[in-house]
Amino acid sequence: MLIKGVAYLAACYLLGQIIGESFGRLLHIDANVGGVGFAMIIFIISQNELQKRGYFSKDMEDGILFWSKMYIPIIVAMSATQNVRAAISGGTVAFLAGVIPVLLGILAVTYISKLNKIS
Repeated sequence: MLIKGVAYLAACYLLGQIIGESFGRLLHIDANVGGVGFAMIIFIISQNELQKRGYFSKDMEDGILFWSKMYIPIIVAMSATQNVRAAISGGTVAFLAGVIPVLLGILAVTYISKLNKIS
């Protein structure tokens, strides 16, 4: 069933949003700080672990592929709502909110790539 993959993506997204909201509160700002980035890191790491343990089924993969076809239109729509000029003038926190998830993503991809070469 496609629903397993969609549910998996939704769980990663919700967990990422919770972390992003908590991180924003920790920094005393009223914003979600890197929720989507955290969601993607959680998704990448957990998918790798599920595949290693044999729990990542074809149904889950089909659900993820379903949303991957929707990815570009969703990202374009999300990007259209962003105000880059305000983010740049927002200072260090706005800059770090963009840079930290990207760096963590790069580190996660590097780590996962090394794990795949070992196995």
